[in-house]
Amino acid sequence: MTLTELRYLVAVARERHFGRAAEACHVSQPTLSVAIKKLEEELDVKIFERSSNEIAVTPLGQEIVRQAQVVIEQAQLIKEIAKRGRDPLAGPLRLGVIYTIGPYLLPDLVRQVIERTPQMPLLLQENFTVKLLDMLRSGELDCAILAEPFPDAGLAIAPLYDEPFRIAVPASHPLAQRESLSAEELKQETLLLLGNGHCFRDHVLEVCPEFARFASGAEGIQRSFEGSSLETIKHMVASGMGITVVPELSVPAEPPPHLKFLHFTEPVPSRRVVLAWRRSFTRYEAIAALRNAVMACRLAGVQRINA
Repeated sequence: MTLTELRYLVAVARERHFGRAAEACHVSQPTLSVAIKKLEEELDVKIFERSSNEIAVTPLGQEIVRQAQVVIEQAQLIKEIAKRGRDPLAGPLRLGVIYTIGPYLLPDLVRQVIERTPQMPLLLQENFTVKLLDMLRSGELDCAILAEPFPDAGLAIAPLYDEPFRIAVPASHPLAQRESLSAEELKQETLLLLGNGHCFRDHVLEVCPEFARFASGAEGIQRSFEGSSLETIKHMVASGMGITVVPELSVPAEPPPHLKFLHFTEPVPSRRVVLAWRRSFTRYEAIAALRNAVMACRLAGVQRINA
């Protein structure tokens, strides 16, 4: 049994015709037919039912075809692994990013990666921290950009930047006349929060712990509302429903007329954003290239960590 014979097998199952399958495999029909017959004899099973008009795959043949496809894909993966060994930057890098970072970092990051390492396209996945950690452990992702803290999963970590928080208020709100506010002053306001699962929600509740009780009980609905994304919450703020806390990179260069973004007074709350990957992941050069691409992004208002 050879990979070539398995490729012929899959082609016949796909085309349901020996002539079309031979054409797809760039061989003569007799060559393909002989290979399929040889494979059936070796396995001592009937894979195809032949008639004058069409070819059908037997029930047992369908299982064999599915497994043949797996073997072909795994053989191709061996070639990809060898290729990455020769050039660690060659081939896609599967990157996860949390929801509160992705929309603000990825547009610039993708451009930087295309310019710097065009041979390493990014396969992107946005999700919650917990889900991204699961995908890292299972090997579905190669690395992820997360905000600390998160459960220790035995991952390798490289810090990227410290990102301060800002306060978003309606332009018509009395506080909009201020340039900065303390966390203490937020206690009297209606605070809009991200829904459960977002780590940034927990960061905000660390800044304003008194709102934690509103997040889990119905009585708090008058003082604490939830949104599915930072952009949704900003629209809620603009419509006058309350105020919110956002990360620096989500603040647009030209804020819309109905919103005002204020600074926190000292001490300014912030979050540390890091790049995480499995310690067993061997494409170290790819991780370094990605981190360098992040550092080349604009990252206005954040403190890069070059260590």
